[in-house]
Amino acid sequence: MNEANRPSLKRLDILFLSFFGVGFLPKAPGTWGTLATLPFLYLFGTFNPPYVLFIPFIIIVTIISSFVAESVQKQFNLHDPQFIVIDEVLGMSVAWLFIQKHNLPHLILLAILFRIFDIKKIWPATFFDEKVTHGAGTIVDDLVSGVYAGLVYLVINHFFPAL
Repeated sequence: MNEANRPSLKRLDILFLSFFGVGFLPKAPGTWGTLATLPFLYLFGTFNPPYVLFIPFIIIVTIISSFVAESVQKQFNLHDPQFIVIDEVLGMSVAWLFIQKHNLPHLILLAILFRIFDIKKIWPATFFDEKVTHGAGTIVDDLVSGVYAGLVYLVINHFFPAL
């Protein structure tokens, strides 16, 4: 990709998909995207909100992200480029829906579990990652990983409630 055809943070769609440029940080952009989400989830958790308030936000941002990712991937002839980290933001947000205690150790545990599942891509995440060529495939595989992370977190929390 030549310099003139490179994604630029001056574009609103790139700024959004890269979570305000986080996706352009060197080395492991998915991890950076996950880490950048933690302060927002921690802050949101301090208000102890009902989860139903957060679910519509996740759904709306997922739909928007899917179409914006599709557009950008077509424009730049890319599939699931590393700079797109809004999927990590959404996947971590889905995992957060399972949180039992709004504190830093639980949030860090969720983030670690999410990264493991995001990297391993257990079915049906692999289906979305490999077979769905629309921008939705780029986004939804991380939502699946977020569900897996949340479920494993619940199991860990059940057997180790003092955590």
